[in-house]
Amino acid sequence: MLNLYTAFDVQMELQEFISQSRKRKKLSVEELATRSGVPYGTIRKFESTGNISLRQFLMLYEVIGNLNNIRTLTKPDSDQPTSIEEVLKNA
Repeated sequence: MLNLYTAFDVQMELQEFISQSRKRKKLSVEELATRSGVPYGTIRKFESTGNISLRQFLMLYEVIGNLNNIRTLTKPDSDQPTSIEEVLKNA
C-alpha cells in the first residue's frame, strides 16, 4: 500500500496531539509533568521537537487520552482480508 506519510510526519502529529490535548484540558506543563511522572524539561523538549522515548510518550498519553486506543494498534485488524481469495470472494 502506498503511504505518503513518513515516521517523522506521524511523530510531529503525535507531538501536536499531546500539546493541543494538554491545552484543551487546561493543563500546564507542570501539571502534566506531575500527573504523568515525565519531567518538565522532557515535556518542553517534546512539545518543541517531537522527540521523546516511547515509554514517556505513553506516560503522557495515559494522562491525556485513553491507552486502550494505543493498545488497539497491537491487535490484528480482523476486518482486513488476509489473502487474494478473500478479496475476490468479497468483491
